[in-house]
Amino acid sequence: MHKVAVLMAEGFEESETLTIVDILRRAGILCDTFSFGEEFVKGMHLIYVKADLLFSDAIKDYDVLVLPGGRPGGSNLRRNSDVIEMVRYFDSHKKYVAAMCSGTIVLSDAGVIDGKAVTGYTGYAEKLKGGIFKEDVVVLDQNIITSQGPATPYPFAYKIAEVLGKDVSQMKEKMLYNFAGGK
Repeated sequence: MHKVAVLMAEGFEESETLTIVDILRRAGILCDTFSFGEEFVKGMHLIYVKADLLFSDAIKDYDVLVLPGGRPGGSNLRRNSDVIEMVRYFDSHKKYVAAMCSGTIVLSDAGVIDGKAVTGYTGYAEKLKGGIFKEDVVVLDQNIITSQGPATPYPFAYKIAEVLGKDVSQMKEKMLYNFAGGK
């Protein structure tokens, strides 16, 4: 069974993070949330969420590492040297690294997007140094998956499920994603 690790630093964007976890679990993918030192993590909008596990080297056994955004969630991930090293580990082992919104800056800082197509929050073209910025909602280039922001976790999570071999077409129908204008 494929496993996805979603990191939750203080200030994480709740709508991005929880939607990703929800969709991946609906797809039958083991998806755990990880926090740093504290079991409960305060989100950007002051919602506290209990993480499944604490950040550790056990994440190396996962297939996908997910970095949601948020303020200051993305910056808190970016400032954590253990997160930077984990991103580099995943990249060097050709495992998927998925980031959205302000979480995408971590990829730039880790040096894993050089020459790769990426997207991120509005105005991030200059912040994603080394990457080739695209205006697409979700961008997949080799093992890097990126997305724009709070309105895009659905297509982002569906893309993660698809790269792990899941057919999400029926799930999109059941979740009314296609009805809402999603593709």
